[in-house]
Amino acid sequence: MTSAWSRRTFLATSAALTAAGGGALMLAAPGAASAAPEDDPYTALRTTWSALILGEGFSPTAEPFKSRLADLGTKASQWLETMAPADGSLWPDAVFADPDPDTDAESYVFSGRMADSFSRLNTMAQAYRQQGTGLTGNTALRDAVLTGLEHLNTQVYNDGQTRYGNWYSWQIGAPQALLDVCVLMYDAIAPERLARYCAAVDHFVPDSAVASYTGTSTGANRVDLCRVLALRGVVGGTAAKIALGRDALSPVFPLVTKGDGLYADGSFIQHTTVPYTGSYGSVMLGGLGLLFALLKGTTWEVTDPKRQVVFDAVENAWAPFLYNGLVMDSVAGRAISRGEVDDHRRGHPIMASIVLLGRGASATENARWRALVKGWAQRDHYSPPLNNPSLGLTALARIKSVLDDTSLTPVAEPAGHRLFPDMARATHRRPGWAASLSMADRRITFYETGNGENLRGWHTGNGMLYWWGDTFANGQYSDAFWPTVDPYRLPGTTVSRKALADGAGGDWGVALPDVNWVGGVTDSKRATVGQYLKGLTSTLMAKKSWFFLDDTVVCLGAGIHGRDGATVETTVDNRNLGPTGNAPFTVDGSAKPVTAPWSATLSGASWAHLAGHGGYVFPGGASVKALRENRTGRWRDINRAGSTDPVSRKYLTLWFDHGTDPSDATYAYQLLPGATEQRTAARAADSGWLRVLANTDDQQGVSVPSLGLTAVNFWFGGSVGPLVADAPCSVMVTEHADGTATVCVSDPMRARTSLTLTWNRAVASVVSKPAAVTSVTTGGSLRLVFGDLSGTRGATQTVKVRLA
Repeated sequence: MTSAWSRRTFLATSAALTAAGGGALMLAAPGAASAAPEDDPYTALRTTWSALILGEGFSPTAEPFKSRLADLGTKASQWLETMAPADGSLWPDAVFADPDPDTDAESYVFSGRMADSFSRLNTMAQAYRQQGTGLTGNTALRDAVLTGLEHLNTQVYNDGQTRYGNWYSWQIGAPQALLDVCVLMYDAIAPERLARYCAAVDHFVPDSAVASYTGTSTGANRVDLCRVLALRGVVGGTAAKIALGRDALSPVFPLVTKGDGLYADGSFIQHTTVPYTGSYGSVMLGGLGLLFALLKGTTWEVTDPKRQVVFDAVENAWAPFLYNGLVMDSVAGRAISRGEVDDHRRGHPIMASIVLLGRGASATENARWRALVKGWAQRDHYSPPLNNPSLGLTALARIKSVLDDTSLTPVAEPAGHRLFPDMARATHRRPGWAASLSMADRRITFYETGNGENLRGWHTGNGMLYWWGDTFANGQYSDAFWPTVDPYRLPGTTVSRKALADGAGGDWGVALPDVNWVGGVTDSKRATVGQYLKGLTSTLMAKKSWFFLDDTVVCLGAGIHGRDGATVETTVDNRNLGPTGNAPFTVDGSAKPVTAPWSATLSGASWAHLAGHGGYVFPGGASVKALRENRTGRWRDINRAGSTDPVSRKYLTLWFDHGTDPSDATYAYQLLPGATEQRTAARAADSGWLRVLANTDDQQGVSVPSLGLTAVNFWFGGSVGPLVADAPCSVMVTEHADGTATVCVSDPMRARTSLTLTWNRAVASVVSKPAAVTSVTTGGSLRLVFGDLSGTRGATQTVKVRLA
């Protein structure tokens, strides 16, 4: 077989670069040094893959690449020095021999160590191939990599081995790293050895792994499996394997209506019940970008027209959850418990993947996406992507190329609302801040735990309301929030303080509340959202509503009930003030102590303000509890693979104490992100700005006359203000200055075969209506009759009318 880059050419080029003082020619782009023969497509593919996984277009003598390459060399040197092949291990701290091979937690650890051993070899191979690592072209390093490959093949990863532990380690983790090493070291590996390594991959990842789009072969996992198959074909020179890897991508492209994948509303689900745009979705996006780029212009190019679904999803599914460089934790599943990678560090790889995906998209899409990424990267003041230590060289190079592109005008953060009924999520963006809401229903889990991760994420689906400022509080959930926050007091949630065991409810998102009414309506600017809440392994029940408006989120709760012998609380907010934070806190104009610990019951409070964060208004006054405290935790507490080092953060918490075993408890408050103390006080003093029309177990609704807005969640049919509904629904009506109005309606339960809504307002005519409206009556009032809404998937149905 023809080498992707002969060792003689490699060393000659290396020497020339060294003599020239580094230069800009990269070992990461071997194709520039040695053109592939036209009759050998596999050589060309190996050259392309080397560039994709090593990076290209950057100088090894310029930062941040110089330091990152040196770090790569240091890490590879560590693995080189500590490698000690022995029965059952390649490194003493990574024993993979399982004395009792099965699929229990212990076996998961052993299989994980096997895959990690391949990852270490991959690091070493990259240090050998990359310029500026201090180990470039090092023969001892090369020989160690070859020895390691042979040892792992002989000992564990071969065609005679029965897998144990985690399927992922055998089918994705290990073979991806193995095949990357085979590409990088191709010239140095004897053909007989390559054949055995390919046979091992064929054994653990047979063609049947992608025969049906089910089980572990869906979504991001399917893309990972296709990567293995395609690279197996590249390394082994097998056209059929490459074609299979390409063709098996096709089931990933179409929109789905259940299970794993992308939905029409922009939702992305993995593991059947878990919103995963920011974790598995990131893997899928990155994997598709790599495969599209690898196969572009070859016999095996991905040409399925349905791939446009993925391109459309960049702005429909991923962009709504990216904010100033971070990806929102509400769609990151159990990844929130991984201490080394926070929301910003998870967001940066998605940005880099979008840049890569653009290489396979249209010129218009590519330019638009690059401008989006430039905006996100420039605005990430809290954690600039070029300073992200977990971001690989390839991703760094892609993001830097965008930042350096003077032809690009960065796209600003949009203002507006996105509702994702298929995964019980919502995002809201306004100038200066953004928010995200996470809920749960009979299709979407409370939370996901598994592999010993996210052990205390129990209540993240109980209506957690995340929010960030644009230039303030952008690291609210990044700075050791998850191991130090009280898991029973997550912002926005209503929770029974019944003690829960780590991992309560079961692994892999199996815990689902038996409720249907979760969702709402949006006009793309504002929204009305509701959640019928039932607690995880508790008797808690509540009706929760959020009204996402121009400068505030109005939050109502009613019907709050529990019989667990435990206190029930609703957390207004729980702000992470950092290791030393002492942000001033004011209630009704009175400054409270900045030292911790401090606590108080704020009786009859009208408003509160936390400097550097925002304000809180309690319509009509309320009794609220406040706590300033220092909390200490460990990542190991929430993730069994996490650090045992203690971390401490200061918090300011506000909550409603509904008492032990409450019946029909309620709450009402406004959240004003970024508001000054003066604006918060003024909003509280303007008693006519917000009118709470209903806050009961049957309906919750508000009106804001200055916005021309009336919004109601009808948990049951009834009459609220000017609106009458004969069945459960969510409604938002907005009157406009031009004499028109929009009426937004949805059936969050997805069950209505008929619905009649009456708005007691004089209407002259209907400007537009959806097909779901079967009858309209105008005049002294507007009467809308909807037909079967069960197939609308909870989506907003909008009617526009002209007022009389």
